[in-house]
Formats: sequence, C-alpha cells, structure tokens
Amino acid sequence: MDPADALALLLSPQGRIDPYPTYERLRGHGPVVPAGPAFHLVTGYSEADAILRDARFGVMDDDLRDQFLPGWRESPAVASISRSMLRTNPPDHSRMRRLAAGAFTPRRIAAMRDVVEAQADELVDRMLARAGAGEPVDFMAEFAYPLPVAVICALLGVPAADRPLFRRWATDLTGVLEPEISPDELALADRGATELRDYFTDLVAARRRAPADDLTTALVQAHDAGGHNSASAPPGGATDRMRADGDRLSGDELLSNLVVLLVAGFETTTNLLGNGLVVLLDHPAAAAALREHPEFAPGYVEELLRYDSPVQLTSRMSTEPTRYGGVDLPAGSWLIVLLGAANRDPGRYPEPARFDPWRPQVHPLSFGAGPHYCLGAGLARLEAQVAFPLLLRRLPGLALAGPGERRIRLTLRGYATLPVTVGDGASRVTDRGTPAGATGSTP
Repeated sequence: MDPADALALLLSPQGRIDPYPTYERLRGHGPVVPAGPAFHLVTGYSEADAILRDARFGVMDDDLRDQFLPGWRESPAVASISRSMLRTNPPDHSRMRRLAAGAFTPRRIAAMRDVVEAQADELVDRMLARAGAGEPVDFMAEFAYPLPVAVICALLGVPAADRPLFRRWATDLTGVLEPEISPDELALADRGATELRDYFTDLVAARRRAPADDLTTALVQAHDAGGHNSASAPPGGATDRMRADGDRLSGDELLSNLVVLLVAGFETTTNLLGNGLVVLLDHPAAAAALREHPEFAPGYVEELLRYDSPVQLTSRMSTEPTRYGGVDLPAGSWLIVLLGAANRDPGRYPEPARFDPWRPQVHPLSFGAGPHYCLGAGLARLEAQVAFPLLLRRLPGLALAGPGERRIRLTLRGYATLPVTVGDGASRVTDRGTPAGATGSTP
C-alpha cells in the first residue's frame, strides 16, 4: 500500500478503531516513511526513541503554528494546549515542568499507594452494588474514569463533588490532539477548553483566598511570585505575551497547565485501564496468574502499555537537517511518531502482536521519551499496578458483557463504554501481602 493511502486509511474511522494493520503496511516502507513534502511517519522503535530524545527535534512553536494553523489564537482549545508544557520547547517547557515536577517524584507517588488502593476498593464495592442480579455495568464509567480522576483531583485540590464534570469537558478538549479535526470537533474542543479554563479560574481565585496543600496552590504562588494578576486573561492577551523569569508562570500558563495536568492526569490512565482489562480478560491464563501473584503487576502493566498503548502518537519538528532510518530530514520536517507502531516493532520485540507479560526487557514508548516524557507516567503505572490485581482478586467472575464501544480517536486510544458483568464478587481483602505459594519472582 502506498504511504499516502495507508495514512488516509489510518485517519479513517476504521483505521482509528484498529490502527495496527495499517501500522504494518507502513512498516513495510521502512522505519521512517516519507508521506508528503517534509512530512514523515516514524514506525521503528529505535528511531522513535532516538528522535524523541534528540534536541534537534521540538514540538510546534508559535511561528510554526502561525504557518500551519493560521488563526490558532482564536481557538481556546489550541491556544490553551499551546501555552502548556505539552506544546512548548525549552526554556519555557523546562521552567513550567520544573514547577509541577515536585508533585510527581517517585517518593510522593509511592506514598499514594494506600490512597489508590482504598479508592479502587471503594469503586469495586460500588460496582458490586450497582450490578444487581447479573446486570452489566459500564467499566469505564464505574471504575476506569473515577479512579484516576479522583487521584489527580486530590493532587490538584479539586473538590470531590466536581469530579463528574470533567469527563465530557476533557473528551471534547482532547479532540484537538488528533492529527485531523473537523470544524464541528474543533467547536466541541473549544467548548471543553472554555469550560475547563472557567473552572480553574474560579479555583485559582479560591486558592488565593485560602491556600491549601495542593498543586494548584503551588502553581498559583509561582504565578503570583512574578507579580502577575491576570490569571483569567484569555489566550492571546497581554499575559499571553509575558514570560516569567526563573520559577514563575504567566497568567495564561497557569490556567493552561492546570487544564493539561488535570486532563493528562486521567485520560491516559482511563484508557490504560479499559484497554488493559480487555486484554487480560481475553487471556484468562495470564489473568489467573496475576490474580494469584499481584507482585507480577509491574511486568504486566509494561506489556499492556506496549501491546495496546493508550497514547498512539506524538509529533516533532526538526530544527536542523538530520538523517534517521536511512531518510534525510531537512530542517522543518514534520514527523508523526507512531508510538503504537514502535511498540510493536518486530526488530525490538519478537512476535510483537502476541501479549506476553513475561516478555523480557519491555520499555514501551507509550509515555514518550526525552524532555517531554510524561510527567505523570509513574502515577499512571501505580494506578494500573494496583487496579488490575485488585479487580481480578475481588471480582473473580469479572467478564465482558459485550464488545464495548471504541472512541473514534487515534492519538488517545480507548473505550467510550465497556460493559462487564462482575459475578458474585469476593469478600473484601484487607491483607494485601504476597499470596500463599507465591514465588516472589516478577515477569
């Protein structure tokens, strides 16, 4: 298949729902595939990993956005994402990331395990209560969304009563991360961005009146230390043009990063939980082993991330002439790095289409690599490592009640709905030690 035809298929509804066959067609053209003038697709693991770490590649900056997306400043969704650490380059990216990084250190994440376990147990109790006499429940609505949203909201200091608001807003906003977006989808993304910014404008004002021990307060104080007082200013306004020195934030950066931290804090994990549960239930022997040996969870989660990544792609622009995969890349080349394809590169992982939780040396690119490596990757891993063994142990009769409905998205791959039956359930387990007979080994 011609690369242009393969790309068109990949962007179609069919291709978005199941991109893996199209990845293999593209892989037949090499690890770096020219797909248009100065436009390339990256399918190889080593090439993707190296490009994401190469300082000669960056994300699209304002000048490039002006060239490729004229009028982007008029879109609240594009402007909000563009002012966050997600879509900025050093030194602005480094400054913004440094301000939030303290909440995601390995020590702080490890300290959250008990909170995650308690929240997951509570959600399983609720699933059992709502299941009734064998009636199915939606795993996405009852577990995969509320678990990670509760955790990130606790970090940000968002009141528990407000958590149900964010799923639709985030779903709308993240449409702007897709390689293509229709005018109607952009309008929804703009609506989601506006609602999220309005919400955080109010939360910022509340934290100024009453500071708390949370990440929102820390970022508000970083903004106020710079003498900025316009946290609610719209994208493209005066504060949009301001840049703070040292560890400070402009008003627009403050709101944009709060929005991105919230959305990124649960979207990826929600997809990981839904995708991963389907894989485990489709592999009952592997699920049984994890049920009996929860200490295997870290290896399982890495293979689940590799096998069906919740994030399928990212993009980079070259600032200097380079060469990867035998292809010359002039300065200004735009690369779509297909993380889902790289994770199934047979040159890196033998039999990549086979789920194997005992696969050695699994290092998926699902959270990226290099300067933009996902800040919350450790937290997402912890939540999945807690959730899957707990679900399998407490719900030994857990089963799919239908195929589920995939979101027609490529960048963020996951389910909109996933009906399951929970069986009779098991008694609440309070002893989370190693089960009798466990070997103590890991996959």
